[in-house]
Amino acid sequence: MKLLLNVFCLSGLLSGFFMESAAAAPQTSKPNFIVIFCDNLGYGDIEPFGSTVNRTPCLNRMAREGRKFTHFCVTAGVCTPSRASIMTGCYSQRVGMHWNPRDGQVLRPISPYGLNPEEITVAEALKKQGYKTGMIGKWHLGDQQPFLPTAQGFDYFYGIPYSDDMTQAVGQRLGDRLDGKHWPPLPVMLN
Repeated sequence: MKLLLNVFCLSGLLSGFFMESAAAAPQTSKPNFIVIFCDNLGYGDIEPFGSTVNRTPCLNRMAREGRKFTHFCVTAGVCTPSRASIMTGCYSQRVGMHWNPRDGQVLRPISPYGLNPEEITVAEALKKQGYKTGMIGKWHLGDQQPFLPTAQGFDYFYGIPYSDDMTQAVGQRLGDRLDGKHWPPLPVMLN
C-alpha cells in the first residue's frame, strides 16, 4: 500500500493543557508530537486504529507510548481543504481554502491561491512557545513563496508542494480545463 505520509514534528501542540503554576511546576522537557496525515487512508487502515490486515509495528509503538487522537473532522475529503483544517484548527471554509475560481477544491501547480499568511498555523503557535517545527511530505496549501511551509511557521520543510498526480502528462491525459501544459515538473523542495 503506497501511502504518502506527511510527518511534521510539533513539539508541544498541547502545551496549554499541561500548564501548571510556573513557580510550583518543576522544569520538564516539552513533549514531542508527530502528526501523520495521509491522503486516502481510512480510519481503520492501520493497526493502532483497528486494522487486522495491515501490520504497522512502529505506529503501534508510537500510539502505545504516546497519544492517539481519534476525533478530527474535515469538511472536504480532498487534500487542500483537509490540510488547511488541520494546520489552522479551522473549517476550510473559514480560512478560504474550500474552493477557488481557478482550481476548484484542490490547488493546482502555479496557483495564485494558497493558505493566507495571516492565518495562524499550529506551527506558528508552537514557535511562539519556543518549539522547533518541521514538515516532511506533501504540503498542498500553495506552491508560491508566501504560502510555503517555511513562510507559515515551519523551521524546516522537505517535500513536495502539491500532488504527484498533477503533472503535465496527467493533465493532458485527463483532458480537463487545466490540461497541465503549463505545469512545471514536480519539485522536491528543501527549505
